[in-house]
Amino acid sequence: MRREYPECARVGVGAVVLDGDHVLLVKRGGGTLPGKWSIPGGLVELGETTREAVVREIAEECGLEIELVDVCGVLDRVVRDDQGRVRYHWVLVDYLAVARGGTLCAGDDAADARWVPLSEVTQYDTTDGLMDMVMRALKLRDAT
Repeated sequence: MRREYPECARVGVGAVVLDGDHVLLVKRGGGTLPGKWSIPGGLVELGETTREAVVREIAEECGLEIELVDVCGVLDRVVRDDQGRVRYHWVLVDYLAVARGGTLCAGDDAADARWVPLSEVTQYDTTDGLMDMVMRALKLRDAT
């Protein structure tokens, strides 16, 4: 199924991976929004659960093994073109996670991957809603 002008919505997953006062961010290399900083993630493959998909995506994109805590948010992203046609439609399921192993590296679609101090996230050119999802993840972490 094509990503641009799809016939139906695509399901994507992401992880707000926290390590103390740092969050894992990736610089998008290709696809949609290249050059923007985002939480790592990707598409759910046929037959995968969202939990399986996000674990796989973080390993492919960042080289890390993660442990999922819980869902911190579900978002709808519908982007229309100038004629009002749906150019992109994503249903995104984002998890709070912690790193449990591996070596951080930029793999797959990532141009860069790094641990960013929470106090510095706003200095990065991030995707829309990133800081809101990070705040949701922090509240979830503090509640557990």
